[in-house]
Amino acid sequence: GEMETARAPAAPATSRPRTVEAIFRDFSARRSGLVRALTSDVDDFFDSCDPDKENLCLYGHPDGTWEVSLPAEEVPPELPEPALGINFARNGMNRRDWLSLVAVHSDSWLLSVAFFFGAPLTANERKRLFSMINDLPNVYESMVDRKHRDRSGVDSSGKSRHSSKPKQRTDDVRPKNSRAVAREEDEDEDEEEHSETFCGSCTGIYNASEFWIGCDMCERWFHGKCVRITPAKADHIKHYKCPECSSSKKMRQ
Repeated sequence: GEMETARAPAAPATSRPRTVEAIFRDFSARRSGLVRALTSDVDDFFDSCDPDKENLCLYGHPDGTWEVSLPAEEVPPELPEPALGINFARNGMNRRDWLSLVAVHSDSWLLSVAFFFGAPLTANERKRLFSMINDLPNVYESMVDRKHRDRSGVDSSGKSRHSSKPKQRTDDVRPKNSRAVAREEDEDEDEEEHSETFCGSCTGIYNASEFWIGCDMCERWFHGKCVRITPAKADHIKHYKCPECSSSKKMRQ
């Protein structure tokens, strides 16, 4: 029989989370499974992504577990599917870069599942759902933060010698070098310290809920979005030069 081969649908319509709170619980559980796959269970996860197997996906399940398996057979699938074939790139890339790539794809997938469930919500409910989601560090940040704690902060303290900026404290567990500005956990003093900081591009005033980056040449701060730098990109930049400094001194390192 055909019946045995069909996979059970991921979420029968009846058990589908319908309220903001239920969708958020589903999101959080899937997210914790994915974070575990990329942090505490990373060696198992790495081993299960054999490039010689068919195209595999990393799933986070609503019970907080993770699984690497083949994509759903039905088309279109019951739920949005994670990135397909993550195992193919595994050996052709630096391990950390590959894990970062999987993390970023996992974050996109989590959002697409939440908003797939959230389709019937009102605009205000969707806004509330997104803001609850956004208060959690995403999978990528959780993976990077953990790497930093594992290395006992050596990275960030080394960097702080190059910078007189108050943001780069050694106890910061934030993607290295990005000098990304405060998340809520930071003390209120950060808020005050930056209350008069304006974006060098759009002159908007500093706001802790957005990603900012500081130029190492002119010491001005910019909204990441104004200078097209994402937290993921910032993680790979040792010394950031804003567009103006880059064009006036064509000495790209």
